[in-house]
Formats: sequence, structure tokens, C-alpha cells
Amino acid sequence: MIIERTKDEVVFRLAATTPVDDLQDIVDLLEYKEITRNSKVSQKEVDNLVKTIKKGRWEKTRKKIGL
Repeated sequence: MIIERTKDEVVFRLAATTPVDDLQDIVDLLEYKEITRNSKVSQKEVDNLVKTIKKGRWEKTRKKIGL
């Protein structure tokens, strides 16, 4: 693997045999880091948001599939 830094970007060179799924995982992580770089949100706030989103999800899913 070779990592190059140019004036405007960073270039990663990997073997052509590197699995695409692995590359997508890396891209997803880097994209997440880039998007959240300037975020001021605390982990506690994120946890509360996730809890709110998940609240009642299983019950709705059970009703939807008739369990």
C-alpha cells in the first residue's frame, strides 16, 4: 500500500486484489469522519437520539409482520 499526499488530496494505492467490500468499508469510515469532523454533538446526545429512534421499533415491526 502506498499513501501519497498532494496539494489537494490524499491518494491511497492498493493492490488490485483488495476485496471491494473491504474498500467500501474504508470509504464509509473516511466519509463518516469527513462529515462529522466539525460536529459538536456529544456521544450522550447521539445515544439519546438512537434510543428515541429505536423506541417502539420492535413493536411496530411485530405488528407489521403479524407476530
